[in-house]
Amino acid sequence: MSDVAGVPPMIDGIQSALAPHGPEAARILEITWIMVIGGAAIFALVMTLAALAVLAPRPWLSGTRLIVAGGIVLPVVVLPALLVYTLLAEPRLSAAGNADLAIRVVAYQWWWRVDYLDARGELDFTTANEIHIPVGQVVELRLQSADVLHSFWVPALAGKLDHIPGKDNRLRLMADRPGTYRGQCAEYCGGPHAQMAFFLVAEAPARFESWRAAQRRPRAGARDGEAARGERLFLAHCVVCHTVRGTIAEGELGPDLTHFASRLSLGAGILPNRAGTVAGWITSSQHLKPGNLMPEFRQFDSAELRALTRWLESLE
Repeated sequence: MSDVAGVPPMIDGIQSALAPHGPEAARILEITWIMVIGGAAIFALVMTLAALAVLAPRPWLSGTRLIVAGGIVLPVVVLPALLVYTLLAEPRLSAAGNADLAIRVVAYQWWWRVDYLDARGELDFTTANEIHIPVGQVVELRLQSADVLHSFWVPALAGKLDHIPGKDNRLRLMADRPGTYRGQCAEYCGGPHAQMAFFLVAEAPARFESWRAAQRRPRAGARDGEAARGERLFLAHCVVCHTVRGTIAEGELGPDLTHFASRLSLGAGILPNRAGTVAGWITSSQHLKPGNLMPEFRQFDSAELRALTRWLESLE
């Protein structure tokens, strides 16, 4: 299993809009700096004129001239210029051209279902709480909600866009270099909203194709007796909520776990994916993420918990 602590760090942290790693995020940062600098210049000029008018009045700073210069000329010239710049820049905020890859991201309370679509727009395979994309290719994310209002945001790659119940929103983005980026639900959706995160992994196209081929396969068979016992426990207790392709587990209330062990995190981006945290999540999910919809399985003894964890570790 991977450890989130080993994720390559971003320039200014793992989730920062000030460290763009894609053209859409870079344009957003450019607009932000222009607006901040323009607004700061206007504020400084107005404050300077106000101070001069109060502390060192001059004939040229009083009366009609001051009103015309500060109250009419300045806003009429500067504010429309900033508005025009923003309107001209806005169409460039979404990646242009045909999408190379389509992914449907369905937001749930409080996790993400990720459906990779084929060239016909049909379901290819499903994963959860982690998105892989090829570097240098335009990716179209089709954002849907299964319950309430959510919002998809990967600050290093693009701006926010809402998941609205009954609506299919489209967000296009592109990563210009390999990296692992943290995303977040940016619209309050109740309960543990602040712990509804995910990771987006941008990788070289060949590496992405290798990952995609592996994700299409059903789960591998249990490797040893302990793992086989863990599989039996899973199929007895977890099939109502989870899917593991290649087994009788076809639940849709919780994340698809077919290749659970290949993911960086669990609990929707809040914990590193390793044996200790998996066991802790199974027995204490409400302590680790209060209000989430997974019950705690405290009935397992240590041997059963070890077997179940062992099997989950085999789902690569």
